[in-house]
Amino acid sequence: MGLFDRIKRVVSSNLNDLVNKAEDPEKMLEQAILEMQEDLVQLRQGVAQTIAAQKRSEKQYNDAQNEINKWQRNAQLALQKGDENLARQALERKKTYTDTSAALKASLDTQSTQVETLKRNLIQLESKISEAKTKKEMLRARITTAKAQEQLQGMVRGMNTSSAMSAFERMEEKVLMQESRAQALGELAGADLETQFAQLEGGSDVDDELAALKAQMLPPATPVTQAQLPPQQETTAPNPKSNEVVDSELDSLRKQLDQL
Repeated sequence: MGLFDRIKRVVSSNLNDLVNKAEDPEKMLEQAILEMQEDLVQLRQGVAQTIAAQKRSEKQYNDAQNEINKWQRNAQLALQKGDENLARQALERKKTYTDTSAALKASLDTQSTQVETLKRNLIQLESKISEAKTKKEMLRARITTAKAQEQLQGMVRGMNTSSAMSAFERMEEKVLMQESRAQALGELAGADLETQFAQLEGGSDVDDELAALKAQMLPPATPVTQAQLPPQQETTAPNPKSNEVVDSELDSLRKQLDQL
């Protein structure tokens, strides 16, 4: 494949099609960039050679124009001097340079067209290379991201999520059980303490009531008299006042017991 055919293929190609058809897009783009850079070097050399040839043709054309003008002046000078034969020879020389100049002009026009075409192809090829480099960097970043996502998905798939969640649930259940036991023990401790104080308060009331009852049930003290009856003359007679006190205390005790 010739240089210009390759340049035409690269310039007219679609880089997206190259990527889609490639088994390894990154390697395919890298290879395409290398080929385009090689073509760019050759294209620049070709453009330089064509421009150099154009410059030579321009110089030859200008020289031919100068010769034409010179022999035109010589023919005029010969006629002025009356030498028609010399004037004819000058005109024949002028015709030779005129033919050469016409051929050079046609070649120069062709070279100018080629140079313009090569310059456009050179600009397009440079743009394609820049586009390919950008696509390669973007593709490399996408490939890196895709590989990272693939590795992450593999790690996620490799994790035993169900067992891990079950372990967390079991640990949470154990913590809840421990908190419930601690709360229950705290309530029991508080209940025992309140019961003890209630018992103390209840026991104090009963003891106080019992002490008061004992004090009320004691007989009144007997006053000491100067003359005491002899033992054989003492008589035991019921004390109505004492009985009334006892009955009153019993009634009071019954009411207190009913109120408990």
